[in-house]
Amino acid sequence: MKYLVIGATGNIGSRVAQRLVDSGARPSVFVRSAKRARALFDDHVDIHTGDLEKPGPSLAAALAGVDGVFLVTDGWDLETRDRAVSFAARHAGVRHVVKLSTLDVRTGIGTGPWHARGEEAVRQSGAAFTFIQAAGFMSNALGWSESISRDGVLRSSTGGGKIAFIHPDDIAAVATAALTTRDHDGETLVITGREALSYGEMAAAIGRAIGRPVGFEEISDRQAYADAVQWAGKGPNVDALVDIWRAVRESRLETMTDGVKRVTGREPIPFAQWAAENVASFQ
Repeated sequence: MKYLVIGATGNIGSRVAQRLVDSGARPSVFVRSAKRARALFDDHVDIHTGDLEKPGPSLAAALAGVDGVFLVTDGWDLETRDRAVSFAARHAGVRHVVKLSTLDVRTGIGTGPWHARGEEAVRQSGAAFTFIQAAGFMSNALGWSESISRDGVLRSSTGGGKIAFIHPDDIAAVATAALTTRDHDGETLVITGREALSYGEMAAAIGRAIGRPVGFEEISDRQAYADAVQWAGKGPNVDALVDIWRAVRESRLETMTDGVKRVTGREPIPFAQWAAENVASFQ
């Protein structure tokens, strides 16, 4: 079987590609930077370069002879890229598209509407699909590193609300299983971490991992927006983030499922383990 990973140099796509390599497969990857892909995977993958904004012949070449595609896209207009990939995949005879989506599709919060449109584009292509609706990534907490390392505090507008962040390795494990087994064709897999924690509880877990206390300070939506604009600029991405943080505070994102265990046969990785793995980022 031949697989193509789109988004293979990103957080989740790189893990899926590496899992395929580790299993003995030689996946193809579709990337903008061949140099970056080569640094990650050496000569264990077939590299195709191109841009999903202008896919054309480069995408068609990457899809030739492929049985399954793992698709990661982002941005408010991700629907256009999901459509381009899934329709090209169907035309190329690809049997299966696994799309990384978000749990927020179910609530319409944050980036949920973007991915809902993306899912619909994949459906319209007629390709067999699996959607993976994941909770927020534990790796998002790396965005707290500066304030924790400098001030020993996490500042957030999430209050005491909780969310079941999921380890990127768990997402990759579920995605790889869906891609290679075909056991979940036509399904939407909803996956979360094993426990819903407040941002204060996660800050404390990071503190235990690094060996010094980390506090939590609640800020307003207005301050959260202003802070996010400083590193992300104004636009729909920041609006979506503030919407998600507000939903956490209002206890609208506490969903927990057994999706990871159902697919992989094991419990999800706890946040404390993720914190221990990333101590260097917070010191």
